[in-house]
Amino acid sequence: MSVESSEFASQIAGDVVISENPGDTMRKWRERIAVKQAILAKEMGLSPSVLSDYESGRRASPGVGFIKKYVYALVKLDQNHHKILPRELIQKDRSAILAIGEFRNPVKAKDILEAVRGKVVTGNDKLDTNIYGYTLVDSIKTIYALSGFDFYKIYGATTERVLIFTKVGLGRSPMVAIRVVHLKPRMVVIHGPKVIDELATALAEKEKIILSLAGDINEQEMIAALAKL
Repeated sequence: MSVESSEFASQIAGDVVISENPGDTMRKWRERIAVKQAILAKEMGLSPSVLSDYESGRRASPGVGFIKKYVYALVKLDQNHHKILPRELIQKDRSAILAIGEFRNPVKAKDILEAVRGKVVTGNDKLDTNIYGYTLVDSIKTIYALSGFDFYKIYGATTERVLIFTKVGLGRSPMVAIRVVHLKPRMVVIHGPKVIDELATALAEKEKIILSLAGDINEQEMIAALAKL
């Protein structure tokens, strides 16, 4: 597999692994590059019904070995026929990052919490921690557009920052994405849900990250409030 193809494979695999619905994400990638289920199943050495069961969620979430086989077959078929992936992935959507900045002076985590009208999920004992920067990202676009090295760009000048994820369902995907990369933020704010998935909370506790829920505030209001700190 070429370097280019490996990059595409990593992008797709990353999307599947951190997805809250791996089967649906696999199906969307297959449809995105116009590969029929029967053709992909043949390339993988499977029956179409088995592949259909995984994509529809009728079977348990696929393991690492299956995902690797799926992705490599998908990329191979694309490179041999359509070559849609280069057109789809080279032009990555940079609008995933809605706002990024560094504070002139350190800001306490509790002040950021107040700015986003938030409440703590875990990390009450860390609210006096100094935060040096902020990044506000569209969680859906981040997962689909940023992977590998690009994901690290959300950390700006320092990891001692708050990452704010908007358009979140349960909070699981952002925390899983953070879990699998080496660099960790000091604080994470989830914007959207009223409650946080238990797995997200457990991952935040494991990584010693302050996790909080934003209150009744929209994206532009959050950006303005952070810029004033």
